[in-house]
This record gives sequence, C-alpha cells and structure tokens, in this order.
Amino acid sequence: MKKKLNPNVIILGLASFFTDISTEMITKVLPLFLESIGAGGAFIGVVEGLAETIASLLKVFSGYISDKVRNRKWLTIFGYAESTISKAFLLVVNSPVGVLAVRAFERIGKGIRTSPRDALIASYTDETNRGFYFGLHRALDTLGAALGPLLGFWVLEKFGKTNYREIFKIALIPAVIAVIILFFIQEKKLENGKKVHISFLSNLKLGKRYYMFLISILIFTLGNSSDAFITMYSGSIGVIPTTILLMWTLHSIVYAALSTPLGSLSDKIGRKTTLIIGILIYGLSYLLFAITKEPNFLWFVFALYGVYYAMSEGIQKAFVSDLVTDDKMRGT
Repeated sequence: MKKKLNPNVIILGLASFFTDISTEMITKVLPLFLESIGAGGAFIGVVEGLAETIASLLKVFSGYISDKVRNRKWLTIFGYAESTISKAFLLVVNSPVGVLAVRAFERIGKGIRTSPRDALIASYTDETNRGFYFGLHRALDTLGAALGPLLGFWVLEKFGKTNYREIFKIALIPAVIAVIILFFIQEKKLENGKKVHISFLSNLKLGKRYYMFLISILIFTLGNSSDAFITMYSGSIGVIPTTILLMWTLHSIVYAALSTPLGSLSDKIGRKTTLIIGILIYGLSYLLFAITKEPNFLWFVFALYGVYYAMSEGIQKAFVSDLVTDDKMRGT
C-alpha cells in the first residue's frame, strides 16, 4: 500500500509553484528591462550578484532564528510576503539603481524564507523518502518557473514586445496567491512556538562532513555565472525576447519533469554521486553556451541546462538534511 503524500509538503510546493510563476516572469526579462533603461552588462552583473549574496547570507540567520523560536511557518510566510511587496515597486522605478534596490529587497524575502521552509520539509520526511519529497517540491517550484516565462511570452505578445511593466503587474497575482495558501500549513504542535535556548555559535557545530560539503559548494558557486548573462548572450546572437522566454520555459519543463525521479534516484545511488554527475552536466552546458553561435541550437543547450538544475537544487538540500540529523539545527 502506497504511503499518502504529506499535505504540508504539497502546500509548500504549491507556494513555491505560484511564487516561481511570479519570479520567473520578472527575472527572465529583467536584464532586458535594465538594458532598455540604460544599464550595461557590468551593472546587471552587480544587480544579480548583490541579490544572490543578500539571499545567501540571510539564509543562515533566518534558519537560526527558526531553530530558536521553533515557529518556522510564520517566518516562511513573512519571507514570501516581503518578496511580494518588494515586487510591486517594479511598477514605479525608472532607474537602474531603483531596480537594484527592488531586487535586493526581494531577495531579502527569499533569504528569510528558504531555510525555515526547507527545515519544515525535512521535518516531514526521513532518509528513505527525503530525496523524493525535496525533488517533488523542486518539481512544483520548477513547474511554476516553466509557466512564468510562458505567461511572460503571452503578455509581450498581447501588450507589446517591450512592455515589461505589464509583466511586472500581472506577476503580482500568483505571488499573492502563494502567501495566502501558506496559512494552511500545519506545523508540528509539539515544536510550534517553543523557544529553544541555543546559541548561534553552538548551532554552527555541524560536523566535518557538513563543512566539507559547504566548502565544495562555495568553490563551485564562485565559478557559477548568473542566468541573467545567459539571457543577454542569447539576445546578442540574435534571439528575440519572446523566444528567449520560450527557451527558459523549455529549461524549466525539463527541470520540473526530472526533479522528482532524480531525487528518488539520489535516495538509491547516493546524493554525492548524483551531485557529481550534475556538476559535469553543468560544465558541458556552459561549454556549449560559450561556443554556440547558432540560435536554434540553444534549444538543446537550455534543455541540457535544465538537467543540471534537476540534479542539483533539491538534492543539495536533501544532502544537507542527511548531514544535519538534529531537527533543532536544520534551519541553520
């Protein structure tokens, strides 16, 4: 008899689904919008770099707070809500610096919500199904990421191929829906709201294997380019904005379709083996991006890049949950 799917993981997955519809509608055209208001490639790199740095740093502190107060649900909701409010300001900013500020504040929300959300997912799973559930969450997340550029394509076709603000406006709808459905999460009653007296430094004592994994991911990330440059490069070899959005849609469809089965595969062959294969596919993808001058071949490269995402994002989180077995420290 098959075990019933955990409804809380489904709710968290749906929240990510709607949020990624919104986020991907925006971020996949944001480099083009920035170029249209006078920003150069270097500034766009600063925007993306600062945004991801803020999100990454905040994940540690929000995770620690969620471990300490034991109320991950409300911290998760706050993070999603903050991002939604930030996106609304894209309707009024008119300068690259204004976009930088909005992007930074939007990533603050991501930094706040990610660790407590992932800790919630881990709390509903064990080692026998963790890869499956994280893969399922990533699949729902990425299905939203596939629909986002597709909706963006429809908006540009309907309202004009450079009417980016119309995309920003419509993107607020799924973002609001995501916040609303999170209120239906049922956090474990014995943990909810119980403050744990544990110091930040003690929560950093996570073991040698964890820090070896963290260092390896850090080194890899230093060489990992922003996806914004893929959008810009595609445009530079003659791909029009609407087609770029469709290419990102294909990327996300591949990512969504493979996230759950590859998560289950990692339950069987091991997280490390799966991640190594994913990194090799990443290297091949970027090599092909670098040498490709034929726009039509980019369809294949975008799809291959989706395979890398499916073999890394959710599986990395499942691996961390395996390494940090104490639920009191999983948020950190």
